[in-house]
Amino acid sequence: MENDLTLATRTGLPEHLRVLADKYPREIWRGHANFNELTAFWLDRHLMFRQVLDKLITDTQGFLDDKAGQRYGPELSRYTGFFLQQLHGHHGIEDDHYFPQFKPLDSRVSGAFELLDHDHHALDGHLHALAEDTNALLRALQSGQGGKYVGRDQAGVLLARHEGFKRFLNRHLTDEEEVIVPLVLEYGADMA
Repeated sequence: MENDLTLATRTGLPEHLRVLADKYPREIWRGHANFNELTAFWLDRHLMFRQVLDKLITDTQGFLDDKAGQRYGPELSRYTGFFLQQLHGHHGIEDDHYFPQFKPLDSRVSGAFELLDHDHHALDGHLHALAEDTNALLRALQSGQGGKYVGRDQAGVLLARHEGFKRFLNRHLTDEEEVIVPLVLEYGADMA
């Protein structure tokens, strides 16, 4: 795969994979006759991942700004665990079920599935790093060592990790949506 197509460097789907995305722009998706409830649910899952990550970023920034309450550590643990588990499971379903179902529908965009598969592997590394940085902060908070400044260094590292991951995740989710939803609209495919 070319370097400019990696998740870290690309700015959108390459032109040769946009044939259906250009035919079916995002603004017409929900009004199209082939847009179904399962597709809406799948898009809502993507929205939920974005929202949970935004909450983690906001809460960690609040911690660094001394505006987080006593619940910061437990909520960080709970929301991060939920986020990691759900995103990992979501990608597994896509890899094992959705992508094999959709890839043969249109040879013009079949290469997009290799791109998305590479994204999932790249995101796995980021998910592991996010878990490690979260655990480092949680350990610091549990130790209580450092007084008023306990966990601040780890929180700074975690915030940078969150913000970097957000860029990768948004790029991936947007590109994935611009592959799958136009296929559903074009072929009336069911995501079941």
